Amino acid sequence: MFGLDTLGKAVGQLVNGFETNVRQGQQQLEKALGDAGVLDAATLSTITEMSDAYRTMAEDLLLHPLRFAGAELDLARKHAALGHYTLARLVGKHKQPVVEPEADDRRFQAEEWHKHLPFDVLHQAYLINSQAFLNWAAGMEGIPPAGRDQMLFYARHLTSALSPSNFPATNPEVLRITWERKGMNLIDGGRQLIEDLRQNPSLFNVGMTDRSAFEVGRNLATTPGKVVFQNELMQLIQYSPTTETVSKRPLLIVPPWINKYYILDLTARNSFIQWLVNQGQTVFIISWRNPGPSLRDKGWEDYMELGPLAAMDAVTEATGEDQMNLIGYCIGGTLLGSTLAWLKKKGRNPVASATYLTTLLDFSDPGGIGVFINDHSIRGIEKMLERKGYLDGRAMAFTFNLLRENELFWSFWTNNYLKGQKPAAFDLLYWNTDGTNLPARMHSYYLRQMYLNNRLVKPDSLNLLGESINLSEIDVPSFFLSARQDHIAKWKTTYKGALAHGGDVRFVLSGSGHIAGVINPPYKEKYGYWTNDTLVPDADAWFEKSEHHPGSWWPHWLEWIARFSDGDVPARIPGEGKLPAIEDAPGSYVKVKAAEAVKQ
Repeated sequence: MFGLDTLGKAVGQLVNGFETNVRQGQQQLEKALGDAGVLDAATLSTITEMSDAYRTMAEDLLLHPLRFAGAELDLARKHAALGHYTLARLVGKHKQPVVEPEADDRRFQAEEWHKHLPFDVLHQAYLINSQAFLNWAAGMEGIPPAGRDQMLFYARHLTSALSPSNFPATNPEVLRITWERKGMNLIDGGRQLIEDLRQNPSLFNVGMTDRSAFEVGRNLATTPGKVVFQNELMQLIQYSPTTETVSKRPLLIVPPWINKYYILDLTARNSFIQWLVNQGQTVFIISWRNPGPSLRDKGWEDYMELGPLAAMDAVTEATGEDQMNLIGYCIGGTLLGSTLAWLKKKGRNPVASATYLTTLLDFSDPGGIGVFINDHSIRGIEKMLERKGYLDGRAMAFTFNLLRENELFWSFWTNNYLKGQKPAAFDLLYWNTDGTNLPARMHSYYLRQMYLNNRLVKPDSLNLLGESINLSEIDVPSFFLSARQDHIAKWKTTYKGALAHGGDVRFVLSGSGHIAGVINPPYKEKYGYWTNDTLVPDADAWFEKSEHHPGSWWPHWLEWIARFSDGDVPARIPGEGKLPAIEDAPGSYVKVKAAEAVKQ
C-alpha cells in the first residue's frame, strides 16, 4: 500500500512538474512572438489552445499508463494483422484489407494506393495509427465535453495533416504524374502556391476554383431586378416579375452577412430567388455591405435597425403593403428572430409569416464551430478586432473550411500544388471564397452574447434598441427548415430554437447540409425532407414520428406560405412604385471584395 501511495505521489509530482514547465515555456514563446509582432492575438490564442490540448494528452498518458498500454496492445494486434496481409500479398494471395477508409474519405481512392503493395500498406498503417490516436484522445478521462471536443478537433487536424496523401514522396498518384510530366507538375504547383500566397499574404487560403471563370452580375446573381433602397449597411434589391399577377404580400429575404447573398442566386437553374419570382412572389432581398475599419462600431442593433427594420419600411413604401412575409437564412435568421421579438415588444405587426433557414436561435450546441467558442479564444479574437476594426472575411472562410479540412483544404492542396492541376470552375466554391468582413463590435457581440452566453433564447436577457426581448412572446406563424447533415447549425439545436419560438411553428428537416439542404431545386429530385406537424420536447422523438417525402422542400414551403399571401395583385415593376431604381441588380455592394473593403 505504501508503495502504491509513493508511486501515485511521484506520478502526480511528475505531471505537475511537466505541466508547469510546458506552460512556462509556452507562455514565454507566445510573449516573444507577440512582442515581435510575428503573430496577432487571435493566432496566439489558437496556438495556446492547441498547446493546451496536446499537453493534456501527454498528461493523460502519464496518469493512465495502463489504459494507454491496452490501446498499444490493440494497435499492435492490428499491425500484426497488417503484417500477415503484407505477406499474403507478397506470395500472390488475395486478402481483405485490415482497414479501409470511411465511405466519404476520398484521399485513397486512386488505383495506385491499392495496386502497389508499399502504398497499400502505407495508407493502411496510417489509417490504423490515426484511428488509434483519435480513439485515445476521445477516451481521455476527467475532461468536460467542450474540452474533449476541442482536443478531438486538434487531434483530428494533426492526423489529417500527416496523411501520406499530402506529401509528394508518399503519394503514388503524385509520383506517377511527376514521372509522366517530368516534374513539371511540381513546378506548376509551386507557381500556383506562390500566386495563392500573393493573393492572401497574411492568411493562406488554398485556391478552390478558377476565379476567372465567374463574375457577379455576369454569370452569377443574374436574376433581373433593381436596387430600390440603400443605406450605409445594405442595398435592397427588388426583382422583376415573370408572372402577370403576384402574391399581394411581398417577400423579404434577410440573408447572412458572414457571406454574400447570391448563394440564393448562383445560376438561373439553381436560383432560389428566380424560382420564387417564377412562383409569383414579389421578392426583395438585402445585399449587405462588405465592411472595413470605418464600420467598426456597427453592432447587432445597427444591423437590426439598418437591415430588416429599414428594409421593411422600404418594402412598404415600394408596394403599399403594411404586412409582408420574411425569410431569414443562417445568421440572417438569428437577426430575424431578434427583430420579431423586438417588434412584439413595440406592439408592431408588419410580418405575416417568418421562415428560418438553417438558423440558430438556441446556441447551446453550436456544432463544429464550438471548438472556437470559449472565453480565451474570444478574448484573443477581440484583441485582434480592437486593433483592426473588423474580422477579415478570408479568415472566417478559412475557419469554416477547417471544419471539413480534408475536403476543403487538403484535397485542394494535393490537387493544386502536388499534381499541378488548376482547380475547376465551380460556382459554389467561387461564392465560398468570396467572403465578407465583419465589423468589430457586431462580431464581438455575436460571439459573446449568442454563442458563448446563449442569451437570445433566455427571456428578457438581451436588450435591443431599448427593449428586453423574449422569443416565446413572438406570435408570428413560423416555418423552420433545417438540414440533417448540417455541421454549422446542427438540426437538433435548431429544433431547440423552434421550441423556444412563440406562435404557430412548423419544423421541416431537409436532407444534406447547410448549403445543399437549402439550395435544392425541385428538378434535381434529391435528398428529400421530413415533416411532422407535432412539435415535441425531444428532437429524436420528433424525427421518429416524422414522414419522409422525396425531392425538394421548396414546393412544400410554397404551399405553407400561400396561406399568408392574401390573394393576388397585378405584377409590380421595380422602380415604378414610390422608390425609384438606383441601379440594376445585383447592385454594387455585393461586388466589393473583402480585401477591397478594408481600403474604403
